[in-house]
Amino acid sequence: MAFAASEQTDDRSALPVALKVLIAGGFGVGKTTLVGSVSEIRPLSTEEALSAAGTPVDNLTGVERKSTTTVALDFGRITIRDDLTVYLFGTPGQQRFWFMWDELASGAIGAVVLADTRRLADCFPSVDFFENRQIPFVLAVNCFDDAPRYRTEDVRSAVDLEEPVPVVMCDARQRGSSRDVLIALVEHSLRTMPPPPDAPQAQDEPQAQDEPQAHGTPQAPGEAQPQHEPQPQNGQAPRS
Repeated sequence: MAFAASEQTDDRSALPVALKVLIAGGFGVGKTTLVGSVSEIRPLSTEEALSAAGTPVDNLTGVERKSTTTVALDFGRITIRDDLTVYLFGTPGQQRFWFMWDELASGAIGAVVLADTRRLADCFPSVDFFENRQIPFVLAVNCFDDAPRYRTEDVRSAVDLEEPVPVVMCDARQRGSSRDVLIALVEHSLRTMPPPPDAPQAQDEPQAQDEPQAHGTPQAPGEAQPQHEPQPQNGQAPRS
C-alpha cells in the first residue's frame, strides 16, 4: 500500500508507505486487547455482547469471564514517521467469521498469530491459513495470569512450526510487549521477502575446466563412481 507524494513534498522520490499487519488467533485470545494496547488512535472495534444463541458454538473454556466478541474486525494505526504508517487489522476468531480472512489478508506484509497455552489448538486454523498462503507470520504466546508457562521450544514443537517462524512470549495488555511482537514480525517479513524485480542479479561464475590428471595416469576402466543414495522424505506430522 503506497500513496503518491503530495505537491508540498520536497523529496518526490520518497513515497509515503503504509504497511498492513493482521492480528489473528482463536476466540478470546487477546486480539482486540493487543490492537488497543499499541494503537496510537482509539481503535475501531466491532465488539458485540455474547448471547444465548452463540452458546452452542462459542467455547468459553478458559475465558469464562469473556462477555463480548469481535464480529467483523479491529482496526488500529501506528505512525512510525511521516512517510511510514502501520495499519493493524484484527481478525474475528470464531469459525463462522473465517470467510472474512481472505479479504483481510489481501495486501498484508505479515500476521501475528496469538496463542493461549490453555487452548493451544485454537491457533492451528490461523497457522494453517498463513502457511498455506505463504504469508509471513510470528506466533505470539499471550501470557495470561493463570495460564501455564512453557519454553518457546516446547510451544514450537507442540504447534509443529518450522524453525524460521519466530515464537515470542508477550502480554497483549502492555504496549511495549505488543510493540516487540510487531518488530519481530517486520524483521521476519523482511528476511523472507523475495528480492524486488529490479534488484541486480548475481553473475554466474565461470565453470572450472577439467584439469588433466597428475602424471597422465588414466582412470581405471570400469571404476565405479560414488552415487548419492536418495534420502527418505520425513512426513510432517499433522496437527491434531
